[in-house]
Amino acid sequence: MNAEFLQKQFGFDGQVCVVIGGTGVLGGALCEGIAQAGAHVVVAGRSTERGEERVKAIEKLGGQASFTAVDATSRESLQQLLDTVVTEHGGVDSLINGTGVNSATPYLEITDEELQGIFDANFMGTHLACQTFIPHMVEKGGGSILNIGSVTCFLPLSRVYMYAATKAAILNLTQNMAREFAPQNVRINCLCPGFFPAEQNRKILSPDRTESIMRHTPMNRFGLPEELVGAALLLLSPTAGSFITGTAIYVDGGFTAMTI
Repeated sequence: MNAEFLQKQFGFDGQVCVVIGGTGVLGGALCEGIAQAGAHVVVAGRSTERGEERVKAIEKLGGQASFTAVDATSRESLQQLLDTVVTEHGGVDSLINGTGVNSATPYLEITDEELQGIFDANFMGTHLACQTFIPHMVEKGGGSILNIGSVTCFLPLSRVYMYAATKAAILNLTQNMAREFAPQNVRINCLCPGFFPAEQNRKILSPDRTESIMRHTPMNRFGLPEELVGAALLLLSPTAGSFITGTAIYVDGGFTAMTI
């Protein structure tokens, strides 16, 4: 094995990666993986306690990380996050937009308030972060953004109507932004997980629901958070992913390949 080749393709030494939603289960796994690849990871989220725990976990693995609090639904808070990272680390090379909430409310019972909360956390959080960070990346000559989508970007999923709609919108937004900012060397892609039991979706995983998911997943199991890392490294890497933009990679155990 040529370690030098792998380091050139997938090494992140000297890079700064901001992970919004890095205090969550999936975002945390991405933080740890990218830090072990050599980047300084800025864990960004609402919970200082969980953020500092994530930083300690990364440092225990030998990586470098710091925590900055952010409200992803606030343009002002996102700008403060960017300003802090630029001041402390000189700039941002890559950004992961990983915030999101879910709901199993039946369609006719979804209130305007619940819809607005899901829309703000999922779609607006991604949109506002991109609007905040893209000008910085254009100014510094390039960068990479990874938006977290879902298998629902491609297939509508029962019981999670508004979540699915916002994730589909994120993919559409990703493709449009990728087209617009490719000439400025800013790559924007979408990572679409399948079923990874985390805090926000355990409440909808009843036994019958789990059985249905397994029937539709050829690998017949849930995903592990660390199984998202490889695809994220590919899409974020300025070398291995240098000609990849506007695409979506599904890490779903074959869920989107299944029909009958």
